[in-house]
Amino acid sequence: MRVGVVGAGTMGSGICQVFAVAGHEASLFDVDPGRVAAAVVGIERHLARSVERGRTTREEANAALARIHRADALAVLGDRDLVVEAIVEDVSAKVALLAELDTICRPETILASNTSSISITRLASATARPGQVIGMHFMNPAPVMPLVEVVRGQRTSDATTTTIVELARQLGKTPVEVNDFPGFVSNRLLMPMLNEAAYALMEGVATREAIDIVMKLGMNHPMGPLQLADLIGLDVCLQVMETLHQGFGDPKYRPCPLLRRMVQAGYLGRKSGRGFYEYS
Repeated sequence: MRVGVVGAGTMGSGICQVFAVAGHEASLFDVDPGRVAAAVVGIERHLARSVERGRTTREEANAALARIHRADALAVLGDRDLVVEAIVEDVSAKVALLAELDTICRPETILASNTSSISITRLASATARPGQVIGMHFMNPAPVMPLVEVVRGQRTSDATTTTIVELARQLGKTPVEVNDFPGFVSNRLLMPMLNEAAYALMEGVATREAIDIVMKLGMNHPMGPLQLADLIGLDVCLQVMETLHQGFGDPKYRPCPLLRRMVQAGYLGRKSGRGFYEYS
C-alpha cells in the first residue's frame, strides 16, 4: 500500500516508520520541511538502535529507510492509497487539512486521522467521502506500542473499517474498533486520571513524587500519572480534557486549573524542559 503521512512531529514520524518497516512506501509531509528532515534523522537513529539490539538486521533497516520519501508538497500525496494526518490536535486545523486532502486525493483514497479525541464524524463532514474517513489512533511511541484505536465515524463504511483493521494487523499492531465519542476509549479513561492527579497535587493531597509512586507501586502502572502527563505534553492533555468537557458537558471533565495555568506558563512537560517535573 502507498501511504502518505501529514505531520512530521513525534507521532507522524513514528507512524511513518511503522509503515515503512512493515513494507509500505511511505511519503512524509510537513509544512515545515525542516521537521521532515529531522524526522528522517530520528527514524534512522531509531532503526540503528534496533540493529544494535538485534531486533532487526541492517539490511531490513536499510530497506525500510529506502521506503520513506520526503514529500515537498501536499499534492504529492494525491496518488496515495491511504493518507494519515498526524498534525496538531486542533479541530480547525484538522478540518482544513481533511478538506484539502479530499480535493487532492483519488476518490478511492482512505483518509485517516491520528486524533486522540476529536470527532471523526466532524472531520469527515469536511469531505465528500465521509465513508472513507476513519480514526487510526496510534499510541506514543508508535513504533513500540501495540495498540491502534480504530474509530468509526457516523458514516464510516464497513469496507473502510475492515481495510484499516486488517492493515493494522499487518503492521504488527492490535486494532481495537471503537465508536465515535469524545476521547474514544483510551483518552476518555486516561485523561481524567491524569487530570485528577493534577487536582490532587494542586489541593496538597500529596507531593508529585508520592502521587506517582502510589500509582506505580499500588496499581502496577509503569509510569506515574504526572510523569506520563509530562511525557504526553501538558498542552495535549489540556486539549483533550477540553474536548471531553465540551463534548459531554459534564463538570467531571473540567480541566484542572493547575493544568491550565502550567500550559499558559509554557510548562508543557518534557518537550519544554519543565512540567510537573524539571528536565535537563
